[in-house]
Amino acid sequence: MAGLGGGPAAFGRCTHAVVRALPESLCRQALRSAPGPDVDFARAEREHQLYVGVLKSKLGLQVLELPADESLPDCVFVEDAAVVCEETALLTRPGAPSRRKEVEAMKKVLESLNLNIVEMVDENATLDGGDVLFTGREFFVGLSKRTNQRGAEILADTFKDYAVSTVPVHDSLHLKSFCSMAGPNLIAIGSSEAAQKALKTMQQMSDHRYDKLTVPDDAAANCIYLNVPSKGHVLLHRAPEEYPESAKVFEKLKDHMLIPIANTELEKVDGALTCCSVLINKSSEL
Repeated sequence: MAGLGGGPAAFGRCTHAVVRALPESLCRQALRSAPGPDVDFARAEREHQLYVGVLKSKLGLQVLELPADESLPDCVFVEDAAVVCEETALLTRPGAPSRRKEVEAMKKVLESLNLNIVEMVDENATLDGGDVLFTGREFFVGLSKRTNQRGAEILADTFKDYAVSTVPVHDSLHLKSFCSMAGPNLIAIGSSEAAQKALKTMQQMSDHRYDKLTVPDDAAANCIYLNVPSKGHVLLHRAPEEYPESAKVFEKLKDHMLIPIANTELEKVDGALTCCSVLINKSSEL
């Protein structure tokens, strides 16, 4: 979940990224919403290293890389462990019990950045960061198999400056399995019936009118928007060789610096581009 803070004007600004190395246990033990082909670990590592390299070298972020933990096969998907907005970090309580210990390493690294840490200690609450869409103006929280109403309420209590609306998610793992922010006022959304229904709910809930960018493939609607000094609007999106028709839609964004990123291997275990980083905008020096 991007800690893109300061309201709409500063949306997409980012100084730091938290990522985590892949454990080999991911190949056999990572959670999957459906059976599928095996993960090629060497290729998954290469794709992840390219992703981290873009954040670090191409975009100049300070990247904090946590080590892999073989006892936590899903730990590369750091987004689910924390929601960061401005100087506050909410440590989540992931919906899958096997993932709850992932929050421990996240807590340490976010403490090192001197963020205000809020811990979700209510045992009735579940929240995955993949269900949290921050638009710069408000939060939308997907109510899914991994996130419940109590989790959404705690998020609302944590980020009181922003409206929080809930969106039912039925046919996907997370809300951001089929949508994300592609710009300061631009929601990227998949074409499936479920995605379009969720978008309609968000439009009805919000006082604000968002522009939408509809892509043919739900998975490709998960992209990462950043506002980078000296580079302007930057969008990390799925590679043309994976989703050629969706890539053509992104290529129409003439004001964006477009960076295609392949995610073929982690997608096999429900991973998307936003899943693999927590983006933070530190306004003050550490």
